[in-house]
Amino acid sequence: MARIAPTARTLIDAARDLAADCDRLRFAPPVTHVYNPLAYARPMHEQYLARFAQTPKRVLLLGMNPGPWGMAQTGVPFGEVAAVRGWMELDAPLAPGTAPSPQTLTPHPKRPLEGLACQRSEVSGRRLWGLMQDRFQTAERFFEQHLVVNYCPLVFMEESARNRTPDKLPAEERHPLETACDAHLRRIVETLGPAFLVGVGKFAQAQARRVLAEDFPSVTVTSILHPSPASPAANRGWAAQATQQLLDAGVWDDA
Repeated sequence: MARIAPTARTLIDAARDLAADCDRLRFAPPVTHVYNPLAYARPMHEQYLARFAQTPKRVLLLGMNPGPWGMAQTGVPFGEVAAVRGWMELDAPLAPGTAPSPQTLTPHPKRPLEGLACQRSEVSGRRLWGLMQDRFQTAERFFEQHLVVNYCPLVFMEESARNRTPDKLPAEERHPLETACDAHLRRIVETLGPAFLVGVGKFAQAQARRVLAEDFPSVTVTSILHPSPASPAANRGWAAQATQQLLDAGVWDDA
């Protein structure tokens, strides 16, 4: 990798620490598979940060955790393959021979790890990055003032391959995970100095408000509708609704 800007290097180091912290955790049934893309997709995640997190940002968008066909494949938050490969022009492979996590040595047969070869589309990522492409045209223009990260880096699956979100974990598993994720979020905010933190969905907004309330009172925490196809509201013109929410919050202007 070419010389990395200090800001990006700080975020890369923080992500490595978070990955290691999460690898030490264990999760009980109904969780049967745990994926940590910060480990097996580290090359792409670090390429993303090295290219697009070189400077402080005005706006930090915060997702909940990776989707199975997005960040779980590419290591990029909301990382739908077409957006990562086409719009962002990132191309790093998965780390060879890396298991999904220390708890899960082989992928779930219904959720293979294929990297940029994955043919499935992550709808949430397609919607989010599609909006950014429509508004900013180039990735360079978007990332000049914005960065997208996730609060939790792990994917949790049940035996059926059903996704299990972090908020559904029992307290004895959720609290150690939150301790690691909270520390990581604080490091990101310290490093990037955003004026706005935008939770992509109410869960991310709530976590951000809890973490930042005491030490970062100058950061305005707001949210946009989550772009998941599981949300009936998101299926009724998500891009227009999210744009209006960002305008109303003062994150974007009409220009």
